[in-house]
Amino acid sequence: MLQTLINAVGFGAVYALMAVGIALVFGVLRLVNFAYGQLVMAGAYALALTSAHGWPTWAMLLTCLGVVVGLSLLMEVALFRPLRNASPATMLVATFAVAFLLQSIALLKFGSLAKVANIFPHLFDPVAGGGQFATVRWITIVAIVAAVVGVAGLTLLLGRTSLGLHMRAAAADFETARLLGVRANAVITAAVVLSGVLAAVVSVILVVETPFVLPTFALHDTIIVLVGVVVGGIDRLWTATLGGFSIGFATSVFTDKLPQNATGYVDSAVFGLVILVLLLRPEGLFTPFRAHAVERV
Repeated sequence: MLQTLINAVGFGAVYALMAVGIALVFGVLRLVNFAYGQLVMAGAYALALTSAHGWPTWAMLLTCLGVVVGLSLLMEVALFRPLRNASPATMLVATFAVAFLLQSIALLKFGSLAKVANIFPHLFDPVAGGGQFATVRWITIVAIVAAVVGVAGLTLLLGRTSLGLHMRAAAADFETARLLGVRANAVITAAVVLSGVLAAVVSVILVVETPFVLPTFALHDTIIVLVGVVVGGIDRLWTATLGGFSIGFATSVFTDKLPQNATGYVDSAVFGLVILVLLLRPEGLFTPFRAHAVERV
């Protein structure tokens, strides 16, 4: 049971990081970015290709960050900005289209065979050789630390800086914020860049855990995280983060505890719990009962 809990906390930490990135863009743009998983996939391919050419680790990390943030900015300029006044349904369909476009490009460019990314292989080793009852791997510790630092850093940014104030103002009432002098494009660009940085961090963690990169890399994880964000409460950053962590924790526990021939039912069990939560608490599992003002970031 201890090993199950350790694995679940590490898994939930990765999903929490993804949830923060998704919720941050939703808070400012009111857009659920279904292409977020493809950003993680692009970062993973950058790591795999630079690894195959023997690049140093620092160059691999910078390339991964540049590719993911560059794609994020390209999506904002070419897609999100022109459709900013479109209906939510239109923007949602557009992100679906971008997601499948990026996946198809990866399939045509790199084929259906996996690329191997070799970065920080020692992080998969047990801490101090492991233990008798449970094994804690370095990558689990890295994932937990990254999630804590990411959430704490964004909390400080949103609560203690003028940029964070502008983001919260834009999230509460975008048009009024613009009338009061908030630079809309700068605020949205900052949110998109921060979301891309988090996606790059997730790429590195997932590649260390699963070094085989395919065009569908992180696609399943993104779907599960999106469900977790909705269940936790997508209108607030901290509730969305808790939702992502909880769905990752539950998925890991189900995977560990179900018999080997029944692991295919993990998604069914998780989505069954999601339906139950949405029936009982449609506004979100972690949303305060007596919340009057909505704070989206």
